[in-house]
Amino acid sequence: MEKQPEVHGPEKAPEKQLDEKTLERKLRKNQKAKEKEEKRLKAKQKEAAMLQAQPALDVLKKVEKKHRGKAVEDENPEDFIDQDTPNGQKKLLAPQMANQYCPSTVEKSWYAWWESSGYFRADSASTKPPFVIVMPPPNVTGALHIGHALTVAIEDAMIRWRRMSGYNALWVPGVDHAGIATQVVVEKKLMRERNLTRHDIGPDNFVCEVLKWKERYGGTILNQLHRLGASLDWSREAFTMDEQRSNAVTEAFVRLHKEGLIYRDNRLVNWDCTLLTSISEIEVDHIDLKEETMLKIPGYATPVQFGVLISFAYPLEEGLGEIVVATTRIETMLGDTAIAVHPEDKRYMHLHGRYAVHPFNGRKLKIICDAEIVDPSFGTGAVKIAPAHDPNDFEVGRRNNLQFINILTDDGKINSNGGAQFEGMPRFTARICIIEALKAKGLYKGAKNTKTSLGICSRTNDIVEPMIKSPQWFVNCNTMAKVALDAVRSKRIEIIPPQYEQDWYRWLENIRDWCVSRQHWWGHRVPAWYVTLEDDQEKTLGSDNDRWIVAKSESAASVEAQKSYPGKKFILNQDPDVLDTWFSSALFPLAVLGWPDDTADLRSFYPTSVLETGLDILFCWVARMVMMGTQLGGDVPFQKVYLHPIVCDTHGRKMCKSLGNVIDPLEVINGMTLEGLSDRINLDIKRVVGYRQWCNKLWNAIRFAMGKLGVHYSPPATVDVSIMPPICKWILSALNKATGKTVTSLEAYKFSDATSAIYSWWQYQLCDVFIEAIKPYFFNEPQEFESARVASRDTLWVCLETGLRLLHPFMPYITEELWQHLPQPKYSCRQDSIMISEYPSLVEEWTNDNLENEMDIVLDTVNKIRSLKTRTERKERRPAFALCRSQDVTATIQCHQSLIILTENDETPADCAIAIVNKDLSVYLKLQGAINAEAEREKLRKKRDGIQKLHHAVTHMMDASGYREKAPQSVQEGDMRKHIALLQELEVVILHDYSFGINL
Repeated sequence: MEKQPEVHGPEKAPEKQLDEKTLERKLRKNQKAKEKEEKRLKAKQKEAAMLQAQPALDVLKKVEKKHRGKAVEDENPEDFIDQDTPNGQKKLLAPQMANQYCPSTVEKSWYAWWESSGYFRADSASTKPPFVIVMPPPNVTGALHIGHALTVAIEDAMIRWRRMSGYNALWVPGVDHAGIATQVVVEKKLMRERNLTRHDIGPDNFVCEVLKWKERYGGTILNQLHRLGASLDWSREAFTMDEQRSNAVTEAFVRLHKEGLIYRDNRLVNWDCTLLTSISEIEVDHIDLKEETMLKIPGYATPVQFGVLISFAYPLEEGLGEIVVATTRIETMLGDTAIAVHPEDKRYMHLHGRYAVHPFNGRKLKIICDAEIVDPSFGTGAVKIAPAHDPNDFEVGRRNNLQFINILTDDGKINSNGGAQFEGMPRFTARICIIEALKAKGLYKGAKNTKTSLGICSRTNDIVEPMIKSPQWFVNCNTMAKVALDAVRSKRIEIIPPQYEQDWYRWLENIRDWCVSRQHWWGHRVPAWYVTLEDDQEKTLGSDNDRWIVAKSESAASVEAQKSYPGKKFILNQDPDVLDTWFSSALFPLAVLGWPDDTADLRSFYPTSVLETGLDILFCWVARMVMMGTQLGGDVPFQKVYLHPIVCDTHGRKMCKSLGNVIDPLEVINGMTLEGLSDRINLDIKRVVGYRQWCNKLWNAIRFAMGKLGVHYSPPATVDVSIMPPICKWILSALNKATGKTVTSLEAYKFSDATSAIYSWWQYQLCDVFIEAIKPYFFNEPQEFESARVASRDTLWVCLETGLRLLHPFMPYITEELWQHLPQPKYSCRQDSIMISEYPSLVEEWTNDNLENEMDIVLDTVNKIRSLKTRTERKERRPAFALCRSQDVTATIQCHQSLIILTENDETPADCAIAIVNKDLSVYLKLQGAINAEAEREKLRKKRDGIQKLHHAVTHMMDASGYREKAPQSVQEGDMRKHIALLQELEVVILHDYSFGINL
């Protein structure tokens, strides 16, 4: 520091006066600067207010962290472990909730207690309105897949909701014997383990093997349904092959036959050459080919060609030339019995009634006119007709009285009707040989790619052959289909979603008679006996179609035979065929309730309320249930049909064990790699994981509540909304709205809307807003917060208790566990389980639309401000401004948000990002770079203000004590240096403007 010149004696006073004048001038200058600075800072005061709120929030977080730390120190690990609960008894919960949600722990013991308590059982004598669902019976052969889990989840949600809403809710479980599917599984097992076929052991022993399989593996489905939490009435469990259901099948067949609706005839069927049986439409998968495609077919060493249209010529009689036809199944030409042309096609008018000649067997093929099957503009306008091997050709054959010639054996080889040249060849081998033979005769005209649809058996992957078989049993569907059509048109049955009504109409208006005969051994034997008289020359079973007697038992059939053939000796042989599995399934709503007996269940619960199933079985099952129910039960079997979409694999294929794309729901519950799930399911696995994490958020919300409610908290019987803080009024009004939305969505079968309403309330309103908003009440002890604390506790309890009941139908296990942890009201009667508690309904006094609208504006504002920040800036606090264009919006923002309020007359904030909330509100957020620069300037100004205040304080002290009058200048300099050192220790920057003339 530069040394000041010494001053001696009398010269000292003038210099001192000069210093005082200089100081006074500097003080006036500083005062003006201060006034200017204060004026400038005045505009920043609201901005600073928001920034100053940050320390208070930090304090709250520190207090909360401190409390958490203290709680952890006091924890006893054993307090978090549930005690072992005896099977069937109410779960013994640990005193303290675990730190996080663990599904395996939470789901333990509840189901056995629910079941043993009788909560799943419906009472046929109850006066409550009934609500009944019959679960689509899964196949007894194996396990449920994720598609079944969807069915169970939807149906369980419906039944739990109705049960909580005061209905006499019945959900009937059952399994289907699944004739073909079960037989295939057991046949493979026999071959794998004992190298035997079913024919090696015979029908009776084979059925015994199937029953052993059922007893051994039938429990898999039962265990899965328990794990899924399905609240089924197990006292009414049904199996389509048990005694009661078997009696119903026999009764139905006999009644329908007596009414002329079941008959025996030669008709076309879907034949599987591997299974050696006819199969139903549901077991036929259709694939569309656009061009030549080589497919691997069971029993063939090399792939087989499909998707090719082959043209060839038939020679005309009397040397009239030839007529060219085309087909994608050239082997069926061995069974052709006619050629059809359009009656108005001038090219062939001269051939009407003439004949073509079959090149391999000399059969005469009549040229017939048929306007229904022939399109003269397609191809040559001439169509080959094989009535025994094509559905359309079959109808042409019926209309024109043609010959029906089956050219295939049951295992798909050419039979004697196909000619000695090809007899014994597998059908697709014969295809190649026929082409070569046509070429040799000069009749082959070429081949080209074509679009075609192939029917493939879903169980064997074999090509399904439409073929006419020996007489089969058929159900005449015409009259019953009309009743089913009318049931939907008249709204006695409502199909949801309604767009599938058109599919319903289209199928039933074009329905064909239903073949119910199956040539396998596992299933309900056809209750028909063939009468062979002692003096009959022809004793082949079924050779005389008039000799069949349909009866409930062999003894009843014998009585009928004696009446029909009095005094004659006869032998009765039961039809070896079994009935289509869908025949017994079509009776399921009736049979599970006791039909044909007049039972209390049938009187109380039929018709059922709703059928929930996949849209893929709308016709083969749903339509047939309606036909059977109206015909045999006198009424529609259900009032509504809810069709859910199909869960497919990543290739868009329906789940099927034969495709290896099945996902067991227990794999999802117990654990499976995300890669494994993603590889096999066309499902957003991240959503599944997200909801699993959301369960943990739900868990933590209750843990927070338990900590804030306290050990001695007793919930009130009612809450008075009028005296509550606005935030409490708002969350109850929002809960009311979520309840209303959920109930109306459930009533409309809009389950996605229902779950979205519940999820949104829990996630975005209760957890994200309300719980965060009330935390300060619990981290501050002053008495001024006491009333808010009390109201917040009561509101929090009401929200959690009501919210859990609202959520229970969709998440039964975790809601039961959390609900049991909540404190119970002392002076009101609460049910022992959440599943039999009352489902939430609207509370009129909770509705506050105005407050909800205000909060919507506030929350929209917050979201808009957050959207202006990048992900890395989310936790940073920056000044925000609200430009309000109406008084109402201004009042709302001032009441609920610590934003700087601007009007349209104010200057637009500089260096800000902007977002429009609505027409009356825009928000501004200070940009990061501007914030940093402004913060440095603000820091500097604060330091200057501090020095100025210190200067005034020191000067005042010196003047008041006379120190400045008495002390030498050198002493003043020394004291001032001490002050400077102190200020430096306080890390305050001293500016030259406030150095009192001392050269620093």
